[in-house]
Amino acid sequence: MRYTIGIDLGGTNIAAGLLDETYNIIDTVSLPTNAPRAAAAIVTDMAWLVDGLQKKHGVTAARIGIGAPGIISDGIVRNASNLRFDNVPLAEMVASATHLPCRLGNDANAAALGEYMAGAAQGVQSLLMVMLGTGIGGGIIVDGKIIDGFNGAGGEIGHFTLYPDGRQCSCGRKGCFEAYCSASALAADTIRAMFLHPESVLWKLTEGDFTRVNGKTAFDGMRAGDAVSTEIVNEFISNLGVGLSSLVMLLQPEVIAIGGGISREGETLLAPLREIVETRSYYESATPRTRLTAAKFLGEAGIVGAAALWGDEYPAGN
Repeated sequence: MRYTIGIDLGGTNIAAGLLDETYNIIDTVSLPTNAPRAAAAIVTDMAWLVDGLQKKHGVTAARIGIGAPGIISDGIVRNASNLRFDNVPLAEMVASATHLPCRLGNDANAAALGEYMAGAAQGVQSLLMVMLGTGIGGGIIVDGKIIDGFNGAGGEIGHFTLYPDGRQCSCGRKGCFEAYCSASALAADTIRAMFLHPESVLWKLTEGDFTRVNGKTAFDGMRAGDAVSTEIVNEFISNLGVGLSSLVMLLQPEVIAIGGGISREGETLLAPLREIVETRSYYESATPRTRLTAAKFLGEAGIVGAAALWGDEYPAGN
């Protein structure tokens, strides 16, 4: 058996998984990213996770794939605002630390590749992968090819403008899609609402500690019948639906796959999203229509996709 280790490097967590040749996840481990901090320190943590997986299962992996946020080319993170990385040769650094060959790709592109090869988009010709995490990552695949622009910066859907002169984004611009619709934006909205509404059940759900809020908290509050939580979720889904409908008009992909931890909300998230996207689409009578679904690998899409960077469909050297 030829094992691959997939690493999903996010702004919040570093998640690593040991996968077999058919992209089945054998085991996963994770650590907080604690970004921003030095790239060398993050690489040390990544190597520790790799070593731990191999020792636990008594195997030696053949290779490592890494999905990282930002603009990436030739094994280098050219820019990743959430990590504060600029021109970091991450593939070379991890290969040196682990003594294993390493490939590096944009995290959302990698997740899209995993869903295309082994997940929710098997058999289709076009896919838009939307990763809802610390930011929003986008991966576009057409006819088996990742579309990332002439300079590797294409597909950064988290940074198209949803509201001109809106909220400050970590990229330095204002009004970006991810400033309203990422998991971290949802958590920030939840915390803001908690302090405005001390009577909300959200305080009970977090045991009075707002630092325990995450992207799931408002959904939990909504299920508990909390009006404040319901308003937070509805606004989040409305903004997300507006953004996705614009992307449908631009790309008309066969499938939009939603990944990241929020995708675990399933139809609670997807059903109202479909309604918004369909009613806002210009070509309402067009058939067939874009299919909106959760990623097969949900929160593990980044891990599987990172491993898939070694697939034959992905060009060597990335």
